[in-house]
Amino acid sequence: MLTEHLFRYEAGKLVSVLTAIFGVQRLELAEDVVQEAMVRALRTWPFHGVPKNPAAWLTQAAKNLALDTIRREKNFEDKQQQLVAFMAHWPANEPNPTALPDADIQDDRLRMMFVCCHPLITPEDQVALALKTLCGFSPAEIAAAFLTTEAAIAKRLVRAKQRIREAQIKFEIPEGEELFPRLDQVLRTLYLLFNEGYKASSGDTLTRDDLCQEAIRLTNLLIEHPVGNQPKTHALLALMLLNAARLPARVDDAGNLLRLQEQDRTRWDQSMIARGMFHIAKSATGEELSEYHLQAGIAAVHSAATDYAYTDWAQILDLYDRLLAYDNSPIVALNRAVAIAEVHGPEAGLEAVAAIPDLQALRSYYLLHAVLGEFEFRRNQFRTAAAHFNTAVQLAELKSEQMFLTRRLQTCLSQGR
Repeated sequence: MLTEHLFRYEAGKLVSVLTAIFGVQRLELAEDVVQEAMVRALRTWPFHGVPKNPAAWLTQAAKNLALDTIRREKNFEDKQQQLVAFMAHWPANEPNPTALPDADIQDDRLRMMFVCCHPLITPEDQVALALKTLCGFSPAEIAAAFLTTEAAIAKRLVRAKQRIREAQIKFEIPEGEELFPRLDQVLRTLYLLFNEGYKASSGDTLTRDDLCQEAIRLTNLLIEHPVGNQPKTHALLALMLLNAARLPARVDDAGNLLRLQEQDRTRWDQSMIARGMFHIAKSATGEELSEYHLQAGIAAVHSAATDYAYTDWAQILDLYDRLLAYDNSPIVALNRAVAIAEVHGPEAGLEAVAAIPDLQALRSYYLLHAVLGEFEFRRNQFRTAAAHFNTAVQLAELKSEQMFLTRRLQTCLSQGR
């Protein structure tokens, strides 16, 4: 675990620093140098033991490989003097793994974040590129996370890097009028990354804790820089922390999905909830209000409730009403219908679902039928509920969700006899 965590953290840092030297057009060169340093560690450490300062060891290995690469490439002769001078600040064996100012390293990593999340790169390619360059994930790991093939991820990465070259995307933190649209794109990518970890799109596992933690780490990194230290960034981090705090209680020991009312709240991470509340307070500065503020507010209401029965559903409904002004998607409307049912009863929830403008778009979405099943079950319409749960089972892709919905179906069938 130490080696995996170290490699992920150091890989993102070293790739960013080397990209500042090589130029963003040679991102692959920086990645190759860092990957080779990691390979050398894997070959050496099992026989000689993990060094006292593994980060410094990796930094020195990357330094040597980078210098060797530059000296071999005539096209980069003009970079050699710059690289030699730059690398000279990187000690091999001192306790501090790098003598470079932390602010310089942080700036390089932030520049890389804005490169990965450039609007000229498609959203799915942005996430893949961010996982590869900023988080140190291999194409195989990214493929496993998104339940696709390694070849498909490789194509995404090639496509993203090709777009960087063709568009001559700069290795920079945008300024002026360009900053906030680009920052929105970065936040959106981090949001998508976290959501894929919090609720996997397919496969046998409901959650991917490693993706959630990487999204939290990168959002923290963004907040630590004046460019990213914005109310909506704090709101997004609060949303991540408050939702991630509940991850340990979302499934039982057998991996079965648990509804919110079934979760053991003593398993919620209270320190993470406290951090989330802190960032909610930070997000309240200024007059800006984003969808992340409202979603974080909903998560905060759930986190503050000591028991499901004490959940302030009226406040949650009010937040969903306001969220629809920012995101009028049918999924948000469906979540709002759940809150309506908690406040006004299942009949009102059914009416709210029927009133969703683009309801047809949800017909193949298993949660629509699961929600309708729950409403009908609460109305004691067990046969109707069973029909909805049966449809939901057929549409669900995650094994844990299929098992949960099957259990709900069986409960309806037994009640309807």
